[in-house]
Amino acid sequence: MIITQSLAQDIRSMEMSLMIDCKNCQVACLTQSQCIAATYHRSTSDCELFDNMLNQNGTMLADVDATSMNAISGTRFPPEATTTSTTTSSTSTTTTTTAIPKWAPTGNMSVAREYHTASTLANGSVLVVGGSGLGYLNSAELYNPSTGIWTTTGSMNVARGYHTASILANGSVLVTGGSNSGGYLNTAELYNPSTGIWIATGSMNVARGYHTASTLADGKVLITGGYNNSVSCLNSAELYNPSTGTWTVTGSMNTARYIHTATTLANGSVLVTGGYNRVIYLNGAELYNPSTGTWTIIGNMSVARGYHTASTLANGSILVTGGYNSGSSYLNSAELYNPSIGTWTTTGSINAARFLHTANTLANGSVLVTGGYNSGSSYLNSAELYNPSIGTWTTTRSMSAAREYHKASTLANGSVLVTGGYNGVFLNSAELY
Repeated sequence: MIITQSLAQDIRSMEMSLMIDCKNCQVACLTQSQCIAATYHRSTSDCELFDNMLNQNGTMLADVDATSMNAISGTRFPPEATTTSTTTSSTSTTTTTTAIPKWAPTGNMSVAREYHTASTLANGSVLVVGGSGLGYLNSAELYNPSTGIWTTTGSMNVARGYHTASILANGSVLVTGGSNSGGYLNTAELYNPSTGIWIATGSMNVARGYHTASTLADGKVLITGGYNNSVSCLNSAELYNPSTGTWTVTGSMNTARYIHTATTLANGSVLVTGGYNRVIYLNGAELYNPSTGTWTIIGNMSVARGYHTASTLANGSILVTGGYNSGSSYLNSAELYNPSIGTWTTTGSINAARFLHTANTLANGSVLVTGGYNSGSSYLNSAELYNPSIGTWTTTRSMSAAREYHKASTLANGSVLVTGGYNGVFLNSAELY
């Protein structure tokens, strides 16, 4: 490790007897501001960091079984992508090393909240709506990615949490259902980003919270399942028509469920997975066909789960991650649904079991999972990345605040904005990955 001697002596290198591989040696140099070169000794797995090239050259001459790596200006962490020149004995190659992304704080919301929604608008702003903090909230606020500042915008007509928010083709945001101190809601409202004003639109046929909302290819919004006071768990589904502002009932799911997921597939169908029916957690999945308005049961997941996430990968597969099932079982398992053949396969498990987390597909195709809760670590600030090419998870930098019931929104520049949540107190903080 590079150290500075006392009495204004020159900086010198000292050997790090760490059993790390060549790539980690490369990373170690890039994270040290005074390191300009590194040597990895393959015979001993030792890594040496240097502040001048003469010392490194001497080491290379003494050990032919060594790899030299020279840091290039502009490649320190945290950079964009990093490039290093690598020389191995008599051969020379150039490699690209991707820096470890990090979390950065950004402006705080004006109101601490959980159970809210967060929607990325056409202009790049993020609209956060409702939720629960010190009571149920009707307030809304906008995040400006260019400045990192939040501003309040028009409040909803009805306070609500456990609701959904969907962006329509005309840029408006449709908020549906949820609950407040008065019970479960069937009301819906529309937000106009141009004016910052909410207006009521047609009410759903059934009051519900913990439901899902999926935007279809024709612009309609499909609402599925959920929970309410009168009939408990729901299997009903309905469609919102933005052109008329009205709702129509469509085919019911085969299984009543809430705390499930719903994902619109590339072929226009909607995949519903898992959830809870007040008796058991579910491993069942079914597909909605918008052309016929009917549901078809498909193969079951290998593990029953609720409070999980479902993410669409670049190849069209759906990655289901984590969640919870009976017996205080927090899950670290993950599985993939292949829409082409309609089957599930298990994939690598996340490192930390969790539910009430978020999952976002990044621009490079990987999936970022953040936060949540489990029995061992309680509220989590950890984050992990799934690599679809090899089916494995790696830990990445942790958030500054542990949180569950938060929201994560992908911004136009590829960053992920995490907002609010709960970790023993309601949070108004936000951070960027």
